[in-house]
Amino acid sequence: MNTKFKKIKMMVAAMGVALIVQSTPIHADAVHVAKEGDTFFKLSQQYGVSLDKLINANPNTSENNIYAGINLNIPSVKNTVSAASVKSTDSILSVSPDQKVVEAWGKTFNYSKTVQVKATAYSAAASENGKWGAVDYFGNPLKLGTIAVDPKVIPMGTKVLVTGHTHNGLPNDAFVATATDAGSAIKGNRIDIFIPGSQKSVSSFGFQQVKLFIIK
Repeated sequence: MNTKFKKIKMMVAAMGVALIVQSTPIHADAVHVAKEGDTFFKLSQQYGVSLDKLINANPNTSENNIYAGINLNIPSVKNTVSAASVKSTDSILSVSPDQKVVEAWGKTFNYSKTVQVKATAYSAAASENGKWGAVDYFGNPLKLGTIAVDPKVIPMGTKVLVTGHTHNGLPNDAFVATATDAGSAIKGNRIDIFIPGSQKSVSSFGFQQVKLFIIK
């Protein structure tokens, strides 16, 4: 009886400790799954973190490339808050060819033409970049939204809406990119998309046929 009673006491005590641990808020980085309409300012207000700190925690994401489905780092947030991260919504991608207008994630873009290209992806790994490191053709740090192109097909500085791709490191279905990089292997209707993350993860992109809307 005494032995059985001791076992019960130990089990109750263990459960009590577990409950205390679960209810104790722990400060750590959280991940927010973006939804339509999210901005760094709105998220800084929602999570109670400074705007500068939030932007610095997401160096590879610009304000113009926050789309539903992308993961954003929220620094110094309690784990209890991170559970409230909003799940991504179904994407909305509609095209009006007559008006040359495309809508993605509630944002409307006027475009001049579309181009079908074969896409690959690259990371910031040293082996995938030249002697200058993880920077684009103009010397700017690589970030989400950087693509390498053949300037004879897509002039440098051209903004495009990339659609038809599939990869966990990219916004679902569509994202805005700028042609700011080039590569010796990128010739003709080819683009190379920079994706933040490990070389192994990025390499899973493989070869994909994507459609570009050349944004005016």
